[in-house]
Amino acid sequence: AVSISSNIAEGFVRHHAKEYKQFLYISLGSCAELDTQLIIAYRRNYITEEELAELAEDINHEMRMLVSLINKF
Repeated sequence: AVSISSNIAEGFVRHHAKEYKQFLYISLGSCAELDTQLIIAYRRNYITEEELAELAEDINHEMRMLVSLINKF
C-alpha cells in the first residue's frame, strides 16, 4: 500500500507529464498487487470476508481515481 502513494509522489516531483503518467500507471499496478494480497490474506484467514469486501471497495475507488487522473494527460 505504501508503494501506491510513494509512486504518485515520485512521479509528481519529476515535473514532466509523461513521467508523472508513467508513475501513475505504476501506482495502478500497485493497487492490483494490493488487491491480490488481500485475497491471499482472506484465504489464509487473516481477514474476514467483510474486511476483504470493505478493503477491496477502497482499492477499487483508488483505482478509479488513478484512471481518471491518468486520462487527464
